[in-house]
Amino acid sequence: MGQKLALPIYCSPTALQRLFHHRGERAVAAAASKFGTMFGSSSLGTVGLEELRRAYSTPQCYQFYVHKDRGLNRAMLKRAKEAGIDVMMLTVDSITGGNRERDLRTGFSIPFRLTLGGMFQFALKPMWGLNYVTHERFRLPQLEEHIDMKGDTLSIGRYFTEMLDPSMDWKYVAEMVREWNGQFCLKGLMSVEDAKRAAEIGCTGVVLSNHGGRQLDGSRAAFDQLAEVVDAVGDRIDVMMDGGVQRGTHVLKALSLGAKAVGVGRYYLFPLAAAGEAGVERALGIMRTELERDMRLMGCTSVGQLSRGNLRFR
Repeated sequence: MGQKLALPIYCSPTALQRLFHHRGERAVAAAASKFGTMFGSSSLGTVGLEELRRAYSTPQCYQFYVHKDRGLNRAMLKRAKEAGIDVMMLTVDSITGGNRERDLRTGFSIPFRLTLGGMFQFALKPMWGLNYVTHERFRLPQLEEHIDMKGDTLSIGRYFTEMLDPSMDWKYVAEMVREWNGQFCLKGLMSVEDAKRAAEIGCTGVVLSNHGGRQLDGSRAAFDQLAEVVDAVGDRIDVMMDGGVQRGTHVLKALSLGAKAVGVGRYYLFPLAAAGEAGVERALGIMRTELERDMRLMGCTSVGQLSRGNLRFR
């Protein structure tokens, strides 16, 4: 999709990063920039697109949801274009909320709502609570001009179910691709047929993803779909994947099947929560070391030398 990365992994767009650490997306963007790779901002991001674009020149993608309010969709596309976003990444596997049982049990909502369980967690992790109350207030800059949440809290499930558009279809996506008129990627596809359709309407990339296993229970892993999708459309558009990537060997297996890059989410979010920017840097450094070591052990001096001959399926 026209982006030059120093690593074959990128930091996938994830929501609500300032709930993990008070610096949130700023810490992730800074770490990604140091390692020369792409990072993503989310529609549910907690730092504004413009601030991140001004601060870091490394490639940046914007993960976008289709809302029922078509005017809101146009305004968000326009804002991303004006901010200088490199890649528009439309998520298509979340037009309604999955059954996120942990969120239901904890009553998780945005903005953060204090509950008895939350107070207990504050007591266990006092520095997190101190940072939360002593730094800038929690915001959703990409949405706050369009959604009034004063005096109310919004659960993730309600956001997906009430605000996103379940009637999204290929015709509307094609309109968005034309309106964006740049690098446009569909995230959340899992079939050859959908990947072919994405190529036909002008998308320049697809990300195979099951949304971290949190949407459709029992869905196959993106890696299991990768070879057939690459065979079908890999000569026309960039095919990427995310989900479950924790090791350098995981990345090399995906690249060997033909993926152009691999997205990571939890892989950097847990270190972000533990140590902020330094944690994300540590995670990316470990991944880079693993990739280099494993490629040496495989006798490969470049990613271009990876092939399906490296793999055996049982």
